[in-house]
Amino acid sequence: MGKLKKILSGESENISSTDKEIYSEEETSEPLLQSLKDNDEIIQKEFSLSIDFHYSTLVVGKRDAIAYYFDTLISKDRLTEEIFEPLVAAEGSDTVFQTGNLEEFRKEYFASVPYKFAENYHQIFWKLLNGYAVIVIDGIEKALCINLGSIEKRSVSEPSTQTIIRGPKDSFTETMNTNISLIRRRIRNPNLCFEQYRVGQDTKTAVVVGYIKNITNEDLVQEVKSRIEKVNVVGLFDSGNIEEYLTDKSMTPFPLTYNTERPDNIAANLIEGKVAVLVDGSPFALSVPTVFTDFFISTEDYYQPFFMASFIRLIRYVSFMLSLLLPSLYVAISTYHHELIPTSLLISVQAQREGVPFPAVIEILLMELTFEVLREAGVRMPRAVGQTVSIVGALVIGQAAVEAGLVSSVLIIIVALTAIASFVSPIYNFSIATRILRFAFILMGALIGLYGVLLLVVIMVIHLTGLRSYGVPYLAPVAPLLLEDQKDVFVRMPVWDNITRPSYLKPKHTKKTTDQGNNTGPSQDKGNFS
Repeated sequence: MGKLKKILSGESENISSTDKEIYSEEETSEPLLQSLKDNDEIIQKEFSLSIDFHYSTLVVGKRDAIAYYFDTLISKDRLTEEIFEPLVAAEGSDTVFQTGNLEEFRKEYFASVPYKFAENYHQIFWKLLNGYAVIVIDGIEKALCINLGSIEKRSVSEPSTQTIIRGPKDSFTETMNTNISLIRRRIRNPNLCFEQYRVGQDTKTAVVVGYIKNITNEDLVQEVKSRIEKVNVVGLFDSGNIEEYLTDKSMTPFPLTYNTERPDNIAANLIEGKVAVLVDGSPFALSVPTVFTDFFISTEDYYQPFFMASFIRLIRYVSFMLSLLLPSLYVAISTYHHELIPTSLLISVQAQREGVPFPAVIEILLMELTFEVLREAGVRMPRAVGQTVSIVGALVIGQAAVEAGLVSSVLIIIVALTAIASFVSPIYNFSIATRILRFAFILMGALIGLYGVLLLVVIMVIHLTGLRSYGVPYLAPVAPLLLEDQKDVFVRMPVWDNITRPSYLKPKHTKKTTDQGNNTGPSQDKGNFS
């Protein structure tokens, strides 16, 4: 009874918040007692206030037993078919459980169901919270845990933030097993590994590290694991919660990790030699390390001819520059550098600004902020009306502002072009960085003209050059210049000419292909099927 009092007083050790293996819970907790009554008192004390916690008294042969479970985490049909029916059929039998060997009992009645044994209370609590039914038998200091997990989950659907015209239409869900299966279906390689950790003192959320062990640099894998093990949070609900812990500590608006809801994106990154991080309950996976040019590359580039993909990729780079610099260039030139504008165009612009009460910088800040509000409202409103509100709102407000003489027509064109250019980026969080920096460029252009814009460009490039993602320069392979990696940066070379992995990742194998087969280009044999 002394041990029972110690356990009930809460003196047992806490379960570890980080768990490398899927079922390796903390084993230093107080072991089970032989008395079923004492065990029942401890278990029910832990969950007595939970309305979905249930227990059923049973008879195993001629021994009393209790089955504990959460009806919100298990399948009730499986509970009846796989636990209650076999035990009811064996109730009162003299031959059942005569030896007291729990393993023999399991083999006889539960041979075909997933199971685990629990030897202490923390293991029992852990199994219950993970969809197990736990059977505790009188006189046995070990519990049988049967996996009956059944949690409502969303089916695989099209991605909502990274839509493409050609290519796979599936996306990650909130279920870890589903997400892992979506990756394994694409990479049928026995070297593809998924290691699981538990993060969050209260949530014990599963965090999975994925990599291909014969490709990915071991130092990179160890660094990712080390950072995950150091995460100390109360709760973890999405990959965004852990993203800041995985990035290098840099004060920058630019994302240092790559997040995506597309399984083909993650599969491609794994084959390149990167590491993927998946969080249970999150439809967005992370990939590290990442570089600046990754945010201009879409998986659709590899599903269409290389010349088309290269053209579209160049448009993305141009759109980035337009989104970042166009408003600031307008402010700088219209305020300080009239001589750079052709005379006829200057006359037209000044005529439109006649009667506008605000200087150019106030005009453009007013409209940019208005458009940002409309964009955010369109995102947060119900999907059926959100897009309509953002488009119609922009048109109505823009037209009304021009007619009221608050802004000029040319400024509305500038803001519209800037907004459209910002939508071209395949990755949403990268476009947010562009939107933030745009305001800094506008202010610099208003203060000292083109010199201010140029100065801020230089500062931004220096800042980007100093960034690192897991030791990889953020501007690689441009700075430092790696000639062997230039075949898939600004343009995409043909597949047969792009057969090496990025050297800055330091993969174990640099070539993507084996020596077998023909990688010299398309066949020149025209063939004859007649």
